[in-house]
Amino acid sequence: MKKLEKKRRRSPYSFLPLSWSRGAFLKWLRRTHAWLGLWGATLGILFGVTGILLNHRGTLRINAAKTEQTARELPLCNPRPENIEVFAAWLQVELDLDKKWSRARSQEPREISWGGKSVTQPERWSVSFSNPKRSYNAEYWVGNAYTTVKQFDRNIFAFLNRLHMASGMGVAWILLADTIAGSLIILAISGILLWTRLHGPRLLAAGLVFGSLTLAIIFVWQTF
Repeated sequence: MKKLEKKRRRSPYSFLPLSWSRGAFLKWLRRTHAWLGLWGATLGILFGVTGILLNHRGTLRINAAKTEQTARELPLCNPRPENIEVFAAWLQVELDLDKKWSRARSQEPREISWGGKSVTQPERWSVSFSNPKRSYNAEYWVGNAYTTVKQFDRNIFAFLNRLHMASGMGVAWILLADTIAGSLIILAISGILLWTRLHGPRLLAAGLVFGSLTLAIIFVWQTF
């Protein structure tokens, strides 16, 4: 009688094909979990270390990531650039950069108060070139004979932080980072399934999940 009762009980994996037993499903789940972990292992360490540094860039500051800033003035070409696109292209050649500018913005002339008088501020062009290791910000007031260029050089930790945020990176790196993020999501879900099927009671598992979620909500709520 007891054997018949066990057979009649509904399997927790009833949504799976009949050929998939409980052991087969867990074996597949473990393999998926392991291969995804291997795929994201190296970059997972990178994102973990830089995530700690980024978490500590304000409160409990860790002064590992540093950026050195220098500024210089470049004389304008002759004839002067007629628009911001020509100016940005000239800068790219002048600074010997292979990568196109990441941002080009123009501010129209406007009236401002200077020394108690109303004067017209000339048009201002701002162009930026960026990669994880180094970036340039150029500012030009239309009519001047020179442009001011600020250069930012980053150490290895600042470089890794920029990789973490995909700042100055191309589409290929962004998509690669997306696969790592997706792997982490699947790892978390498969890890929960493995834990609930292979280890202690489900009540304890639910307590751990909701406990961590509650703590996160409390800490976030305190910032508002």
